[in-house]
Amino acid sequence: MKIKNIFLIVLTALCFSCKSQTKKINGVSFVASRDSISQKHITPVLKIQSNYVALMPYSFIRNIAHPKVEFNTNREWFGETKNGLLQYAKEFKKEGVKLMVKPHMWLRRGGFTGDLKATTEENWTILENSYKDYILTYAKAAKELKAEILCIGTELEQFVKNRPEFWQKLIKQIRAVYKGKLTYAANWDEFKRITFWNELDYIGIDAYFPLSDNKTPTVQDFEEGWQEHKKEIITLQKKIKKPVLFTEFGYRSIHFNGKKPWEANRVRGAINLKAQVNALQAIHNQFWKEDWFAGGFVWKWFHAHERVGGEKDNRFTPQNKPAEKLLTKLYQQ
Repeated sequence: MKIKNIFLIVLTALCFSCKSQTKKINGVSFVASRDSISQKHITPVLKIQSNYVALMPYSFIRNIAHPKVEFNTNREWFGETKNGLLQYAKEFKKEGVKLMVKPHMWLRRGGFTGDLKATTEENWTILENSYKDYILTYAKAAKELKAEILCIGTELEQFVKNRPEFWQKLIKQIRAVYKGKLTYAANWDEFKRITFWNELDYIGIDAYFPLSDNKTPTVQDFEEGWQEHKKEIITLQKKIKKPVLFTEFGYRSIHFNGKKPWEANRVRGAINLKAQVNALQAIHNQFWKEDWFAGGFVWKWFHAHERVGGEKDNRFTPQNKPAEKLLTKLYQQ
């Protein structure tokens, strides 16, 4: 009897320990390409100890004056289509890598998706009906793939703000199809105003918060810059009582990368590999230890690992840079 009781006590302790040390989502945002992928494209993801990938089927709107969402067409790259998503996902699943299906929209005439807003009720109907078809197509694909997470939208502030009833109904329609976890990828300056967090499983944030005006911010500079933003995130998390997921996070290897981390259009600029490393270390220090934090997906990771990134690249990817070595270390913890 005593032996049995001791066994139960030990088992309970082990279970508690496992629960308290739940593995974070150590993800990469895997960029769609023209081609199918194979084992050689997945091996670099495995080497950095990533346990999740975000796969991103694309849609586009040709003309804001007629906001019809088009998707899964022969104008898109293979990886941006439904067949591409299925092929990529199945290859990653073979290696035990978990999935977030994260549809993205592209405005063909330029502009930020967060500003997308119809000007007439007729156009709202066009936008809503076509967006619903888009998301439900990939909800069904996520179901087929047994994807762990589905993101229902990415940085669509005005659409979300102006059509709350549509989004509440859409979430119910998605739930009827797909039984996994749901999130929405709110922009860093949008997440506090989302009204449907209670209907989802994660508070999703594209975490490009401004952190420092310095040319090469230190880890301490970045961590100090996080403090006010972190307080706001914690306040929302305590209110909603859902885990926080950084649906995107990342920094360019460029001077002043903490000032406006979302900026992707500065093609030219001095390369600063140290600033990228410091930023990644700081975000990990501030969030990965928190129980309420689920993890995140680094932006971004290309399939042709041997041809991208490197020490002459000032873009977001950590590939073939000191940032990749750091990320490997961080994702092992």
